[in-house]
Amino acid sequence: MRLQNKVVVVTGGAQGFGEGIVRRFATEGARLVIADIQFSAAQALAESLQAQGFAAIAMKTDVSQGPDMHGLAAASIKAYGRVDVVVNNAGTSHRNQSLMTVSEAEFDRVFAVNVKSIYWSAQAFVAHFREQGAGAFINIASTAGVRPRPGLVWYNSTKGAVITASKAMAVELAPDKIRVNVINPVAGDTPLLGTFMGEDTPEMRAKFIASIPLGRLSQPQDIANAALYLASDEAAFITGACLEVDGGRCV
Repeated sequence: MRLQNKVVVVTGGAQGFGEGIVRRFATEGARLVIADIQFSAAQALAESLQAQGFAAIAMKTDVSQGPDMHGLAAASIKAYGRVDVVVNNAGTSHRNQSLMTVSEAEFDRVFAVNVKSIYWSAQAFVAHFREQGAGAFINIASTAGVRPRPGLVWYNSTKGAVITASKAMAVELAPDKIRVNVINPVAGDTPLLGTFMGEDTPEMRAKFIASIPLGRLSQPQDIANAALYLASDEAAFITGACLEVDGGRCV
């Protein structure tokens, strides 16, 4: 198993890409912490995995809040004795619309969840990684940070910030044997899809799919497989990388 006994924290782990990552990692031997603001969904997923013989616990976590992230780190270490990988997957967006009509409250929320969470993740876990002599962050950004398009200007900006911060983190933390990598998914068949498109209709789906050379939206399993490689020892010499999982969207 590629993640045998590795302890992995996945934020936003109760649904969408996060759930896909959690389920895939469980089958590869990881011991999991499912962190999500939707605790009932996280707990249900953890119990489902436990019933299958996998190691998983749930933590209610608002990734935009420092006390929650520090509490997540402390609880994870208490439960398993260590943390090896943190997957910063939790994210949100404003609805697809003019950049002029996004409210300040929406702007602040998107930056708090998508960008400030990376800050809090570093604050909460870097010291532990340094103490144990290794660790890895996998930050889920987006093709929106590489090839931005109208209608999601402020969301695009958050994902660009995640990519830049991750590259800088990778360089600064390399002497501590802490790896930092990024996955950039194209639009996926997740609960956020309708927000990205403005409305979830067959016509809008067809329009989005038409922009993807391989002819489909991303699926949680696609992102999970990429994350599995970056979390595994096979990627021991990979840091600062941005992996587009996009069916050719960014070509």
